[in-house]
Amino acid sequence: MVKGIEIRDAHFPGRAPIDAYGNGGFRFADMSHRGSILCLPSGIHGWAPKIETALTAEDLALVLEQADDIEILLVGMGTELRRLPQALRDVLREHRISSDPMSTGAAVRTYNVLLAEDRAVAAALIAVD
Repeated sequence: MVKGIEIRDAHFPGRAPIDAYGNGGFRFADMSHRGSILCLPSGIHGWAPKIETALTAEDLALVLEQADDIEILLVGMGTELRRLPQALRDVLREHRISSDPMSTGAAVRTYNVLLAEDRAVAAALIAVD
């Protein structure tokens, strides 16, 4: 019997540099993903924050689950730099994670450098067109 198409959550099980971004997605590890992503110690995950302009701890639940392996969280906020809400900064600080919001392009470049240095880095990257 032929099975139908199986839809799975987007997940690449490994750490990889981001090769390109734009057109609403990202390229990494000879693959592409349309939409936003979380780059974590457990791999690269598809991500859909509820409101991109006001991230919450719920939006970053996977980051918090892996907090023991993360020292720095780069947050690519799209094309405009926005501060993270104070409540979110407080939660990240409680988990001993330093957060740094910046444009998505700057976050991708910084993530690649810190990843190459084998640092305990993670990134939450909002896709840009």
